[in-house]
Amino acid sequence: MTDLLSNTEIERYHHDGYVVPDYALPPETMAELDSALEETIVSNPSVRPEHLVSAHIDRLNDEGIRGHSAWLNLAQNPEILDRVEQLIGPNIILWGCQVFCKPASDGMEVPMHQDGHYWPIQPLATCTAWVAIDDSNVGNGCLRVIPGSHSGQHYYQHSKSDREHLVLNQHVDDPRVDIGNAVDVELSPGQFSLHDVYMIHGSNPNTSNERRAGVAIRYMPATSHFNRSLYETSDGSGYLVNFATRPLWLLRGKDRSNNDFQIGH
Repeated sequence: MTDLLSNTEIERYHHDGYVVPDYALPPETMAELDSALEETIVSNPSVRPEHLVSAHIDRLNDEGIRGHSAWLNLAQNPEILDRVEQLIGPNIILWGCQVFCKPASDGMEVPMHQDGHYWPIQPLATCTAWVAIDDSNVGNGCLRVIPGSHSGQHYYQHSKSDREHLVLNQHVDDPRVDIGNAVDVELSPGQFSLHDVYMIHGSNPNTSNERRAGVAIRYMPATSHFNRSLYETSDGSGYLVNFATRPLWLLRGKDRSNNDFQIGH
């Protein structure tokens, strides 16, 4: 495998907790994803387009979303996987994929948070690829991260919010964290960012006249175990999450932690 991520990019990921590779998926791929997005939204008329969890499961999944095969195809894209492999190693499991589409003028806020507070992965390890389908910029609520917040693999204190119009109701509420240090990750269609599971991140609401759509793909190293019994099926985070029957895909290498690849398929 060639060095798809440069040494500088790899160092940036480990130092800052995220990186935007010098690469973009081709226009024909993005046209397919744009069509898949429209079909996914139409197939889920009662669901907010920011809540399309497990959209890569091409059926009505156990979290109440009717998915589309295009998202699973995207998760297996070698241009993404090759770069993820440089960061987490050759044994890669796909365990999650969520479409986040913020409609123009009405896009929901994602409060600043750490994902790992409610993920059943032991030891906790995941690289998330966030793929932009539209232009994702400050005006329409792009991804925001706090560089270096992954350092030391700290669990920061979180609280639940009773504010409305939030994608998640969990937010960082810790005196050690200065939200003012957040930076915007602006992306063009086809670009993607890669970020560590401990990274504090979120996004502002979309009050612009432009849609902001993207998809987050979750990859874990097969040296970790997906513990289906760690958390009960619940909508406590703001929407239904069911890890008990969530299917896993071993995309590369070998399973090293006795993960179950039968459930959910």
